[in-house]
Amino acid sequence: MRSVSSSLAGKPDELLTISAGERVMAERKRRLFSLDHALQEPWPWAGGIALISLFALWHVATNVFINESGMWQNAIHFAGFGFLAAVTTRSVNRGEQPRWSVWLNLAFGVAIAASSLWVAHAENGLYERTLAQTGLPWQFGPLDWLAGIIVVVGVVELTRRLTGWIIPILVIISLCYILFLGKVLPGAFRSASLPLDDVLFRSLYNDEGMFGIITTISSSNITLFMIFGAFLVVSGASEFVIEISKVVAGRFRGGAAFVAVISSALTGTISGSAIANTASTGVITIPLMKSNGFRPQFAAGVEAAASTGGQLMPPIMGAGAFIMASYTGIPYGTIVAVSVVPALLYFLSVAFIVRIEAIKHHIGTEQVSAIDRQKLLAGLLNFVLPLTVMTVMLVSGRTPSYAASFSIATLVVVSWMTPNKMGPKNLLRALSLGISTSVMTAILLVAVGLINNAVTTSGLANTFALMIAQWSQGSLLIALGLIAVASLVLGMGLPVTAAYIVLSILSAPALAGMLADGLIIQQLVGGITDPAVSAMFMLVDPELPARLVAGLTLVEARELISTMPFDLAVALRPLLVDPALMTTYLLTAHLIVFWLSQDSNVTPPVCLAAFTAAGIAGSRPMATGVEAWKVAKGLYIVPLMFAYTPMIGAPLPDLLRIGGFALFGIYAFNVLIQRYAEGPLRWWHYPLLLLAMTGAFYPLHWMANISGALLVVLVVWYSQRPVPVPR
Repeated sequence: MRSVSSSLAGKPDELLTISAGERVMAERKRRLFSLDHALQEPWPWAGGIALISLFALWHVATNVFINESGMWQNAIHFAGFGFLAAVTTRSVNRGEQPRWSVWLNLAFGVAIAASSLWVAHAENGLYERTLAQTGLPWQFGPLDWLAGIIVVVGVVELTRRLTGWIIPILVIISLCYILFLGKVLPGAFRSASLPLDDVLFRSLYNDEGMFGIITTISSSNITLFMIFGAFLVVSGASEFVIEISKVVAGRFRGGAAFVAVISSALTGTISGSAIANTASTGVITIPLMKSNGFRPQFAAGVEAAASTGGQLMPPIMGAGAFIMASYTGIPYGTIVAVSVVPALLYFLSVAFIVRIEAIKHHIGTEQVSAIDRQKLLAGLLNFVLPLTVMTVMLVSGRTPSYAASFSIATLVVVSWMTPNKMGPKNLLRALSLGISTSVMTAILLVAVGLINNAVTTSGLANTFALMIAQWSQGSLLIALGLIAVASLVLGMGLPVTAAYIVLSILSAPALAGMLADGLIIQQLVGGITDPAVSAMFMLVDPELPARLVAGLTLVEARELISTMPFDLAVALRPLLVDPALMTTYLLTAHLIVFWLSQDSNVTPPVCLAAFTAAGIAGSRPMATGVEAWKVAKGLYIVPLMFAYTPMIGAPLPDLLRIGGFALFGIYAFNVLIQRYAEGPLRWWHYPLLLLAMTGAFYPLHWMANISGALLVVLVVWYSQRPVPVPR
């Protein structure tokens, strides 16, 4: 992207037309999808593209046709990606690589792949051989030790090459924590230490380890969806997204920015990366917005915010929905269904601020650019039909891997009815692109498995949950603030998928418990007569059960819950909260963490999506980051709605009512940030807007909701009136 950024940054605004952006995009795609280029970069041999294509086809076959064990599937998955990462990255990024380092990387890749396969092969024999020879449950032999150490060291080194030092340092600290650090740390962080062979065994063979649940998400779901996204790009579906966005948004004021919002929402849900989405669609949408009259940093901020929202957009939601389903056990269709209205609220929030900016800076309704009907028609079937098939299959209960594989096959067949036929050459391009875009995520999730194993083995997740409960003193708002800060700090060094995984392991159970405590407080106030529950409260105070019959005051109930021992609170919740409702609270907690984990893309000081957009727009990076943060404020509003309204799990009429009135509150919040509505604000508009926000967001209260909406309408109507000029 450096060449694109430099070429755009030096041009005056009037030259940054959509045609120029399209030329840049066309050149980028020509280089990216040139068969010769694919053979030369990153593969140093002619057979590379065939190997990578076979590896991609194996991911389809292993999830549809081949009945492999999970251990073998994950080991082959890591073996292939480990080899590819080793031979396509450098151990040192400065200077020219000596020729011997190429052979060293090749040997490194072969060692990682062979060791990964040996770990899978040795699993059953490890128990049988050890039991026969020593009578012990298991014991590593020399080859087991060698293979295990190579895969652990290998994934740490490859993660360092691909993502920098943050994740490798976290992995090393995690391993040291269960090896020796835990026993020397004070207080709640103190933990028993394990011998080296036990740590290695758990890291390799535990369900929470490097070949466990998290890697299964990558091998079964994420890679297939990356391949599906590559097929959409190669078949021209991504160009269709841009053209259909022009059709929809071309009639509105500031329509160029609406093109960015719509196209980024549609492409981001598939790409799984806000940064990749910003880079791919931004080279068209950002010049388009600038030529339409938007400020450079605002244009870049809108693109970054919209691309970030793509990860929140059903049906795919990047990789988040698959990970959430795997962690919570909640059906994928349920997660997607409850995410539709929140995602719409986010993108309408971005659209509101675009509308206000267009009016404030007198941006008109000029045609954004000529619509390329050939691209529109060529990509129509290739985009709409496969994505529709995927959505229907996911919602009907099919597994994500089966839905992705069937959608890829659908796209290949459908493409022969369009100008963009998926012949052998395009098939190779799509397969190789899908695998090459999956390398970092695949390696990353294997590395995160080592962190997950250490957290689970040591019980650190419970410790972190206890810390959140203590620091927040029972306040849900303070707990959300702590999680938001933690997500921002983690996101500075981790991709958002990894940040969500780490943060959900540590904080989601505590947050779900605090949501359940709100219901328990209501029961304490109303009175409790259940003998089993009363017996639990006797552990806190022998006289407490008698007082519970009549009910406590609200202050007493809150104090009781906030001071209750953590273990007792965990045991008490299943007795007082219905299991189905507890599942809803767990889903709510994971959605809150997932939404907050996206904020590092657009929140200074490290906001990579915003910085990527700034490079394309030629704007100042930090100013662009601030602008993107303002545009993407829905990342904070919607999680607060998750926490304080029954949005998750509410019946459809209540959900539409909450979401509909929330739009008035979100619009009022945008007006306050921009200090502008349909015209300039008067001083007395500000208190009215604050009252309007309070009423609009108040859950399921007709009087407050209608009053808030009417106040917003009043301010909008009055702001259109010309300001009287004093004589």
